[in-house]
Amino acid sequence: MKAMSKNTKQEERLDYLVEEFKADSDEYKELQTPNSTEDKRRILRSLMNIRMPKELSSEVMKVQDEYLTERLAEKGVVNLSDIPVIRDGLSIWQGDITRLSVDAIVNAANSQMLGCFVPMHTCIDNCIHTFAGVQLRAECNRQMNELRIRYGRDYEQPTAVPMLTEAYNLPAKKVIHIVGPIVQYKLTPELEKDLENCYRNTLDMCAENGLKSVAFCCISTGVFHFPNKKAAEIAVKTVSEWLRDNPGKVERVIFNVFKDEDKAIYEKII
Repeated sequence: MKAMSKNTKQEERLDYLVEEFKADSDEYKELQTPNSTEDKRRILRSLMNIRMPKELSSEVMKVQDEYLTERLAEKGVVNLSDIPVIRDGLSIWQGDITRLSVDAIVNAANSQMLGCFVPMHTCIDNCIHTFAGVQLRAECNRQMNELRIRYGRDYEQPTAVPMLTEAYNLPAKKVIHIVGPIVQYKLTPELEKDLENCYRNTLDMCAENGLKSVAFCCISTGVFHFPNKKAAEIAVKTVSEWLRDNPGKVERVIFNVFKDEDKAIYEKII
């Protein structure tokens, strides 16, 4: 009965949030709400994905946070102690980065730094913003507005310059957002150096902020077209050198992979 009551409460939260986010959207106010839980979840996520950074009432925010907390409990939190060390503080973990309870997770962001606006997109940027809640996009927007005041209204975040935010409803303490290099035609030494700097600058940020454990996604692979094997080689080499040169500043580095292909590549390198 207790489980049923918990599920019922979560269904009520979902129904409430779908209606509130619909009402918040000029375009989708009249959208018919589907009946199934899975379809409602898709509608809610899509409405969160397309929502511009703006105020949300404290009541809706409270219910959103309760809903996301319960969703996380359903997926299951993965603690640092659950992930074995392979060597020298390095680990590989395959799965959803939004489940990791570490000091920082790394988000592969775009230069606008506001998350992915494509409904239900499977990119890591979309996943992190969805399960962190709308507060994350709002904070990114505040930081970008401050940077535009300083550098001009056309400012975009440069490649390999990390941005630190809170993690909100994620189990991680912080999110480090970084824009990786985009391979448009062919891989060049400059692009390889940019990827190195993504890892090095992120680790520098961890050290500066006392973040002892960090989970890196596969920066710049996928839609940014950096070859997976070369990206992994650069990641492992750069992180290993940084840890050697900065003893004790960061204790655990997790290479978070999603695809079997990337897992096999990292296992071979490490």
